[in-house]
Amino acid sequence: MFNSIARRYDLMNTLMTFGMDKSWRKLAVRRAELENGGQGLDICCGTGMLSMEQARAAGSSGKVTGLDFSENMLAVARKNIQGFQLNNIIEFMQGNAMELPFPDNTFDCATVGWGLRNVPDILTVVKEMNRVVKPGGKVVSLDMAQPTAPVFKQAYWLFFDKVIPAMGKLWGGNKGAYDYLHDSAKIFPPQWELVEIFRKAGLVETGYKNLAGGVVALVEGRKPNQ
Repeated sequence: MFNSIARRYDLMNTLMTFGMDKSWRKLAVRRAELENGGQGLDICCGTGMLSMEQARAAGSSGKVTGLDFSENMLAVARKNIQGFQLNNIIEFMQGNAMELPFPDNTFDCATVGWGLRNVPDILTVVKEMNRVVKPGGKVVSLDMAQPTAPVFKQAYWLFFDKVIPAMGKLWGGNKGAYDYLHDSAKIFPPQWELVEIFRKAGLVETGYKNLAGGVVALVEGRKPNQ
């Protein structure tokens, strides 16, 4: 499914978020605390937008690894970084988020943007992210969430139920795929439940920050110092 929508994925993200996705990614990387010269991991990296944001934080002496299951998404990601100033510090690779192909304590941080709702088992993936991050490192997820304000909540789900699938059909080129994205967002654990999953995965200092009234949320945790 993601192979089929890879070419227009960035356009659809911008349209569906009214362009706010860029600032959200910047905030996610700030919360990940990746410093200049650091080594970051971005799983379910898709077209590489969050990976590039990590690269800006890591600088020319850092290293960023983007991992995704979709070959076509990775092909778009490699095209996206061709004119990017720090493209030499980014490596994209195909892999399974359920079984990350890295040793323990490898990265300074691990991020995932709009990816946890597409994996078979969220807890397993967060445990894997925790495993490969160094002690004291951050794990950060940026994903759809559930607004709680009564009127706004109803208006949002009406928009999401009616407009998003139509946008997918019109601009995304695959209505079925965007029906799936719509349905997966509706059943994705709310931000407060995702925090509990982060705790079960062994992370500490867990919490969430609502964005755009809770339409999107950052969920984070830190690997305990050993």
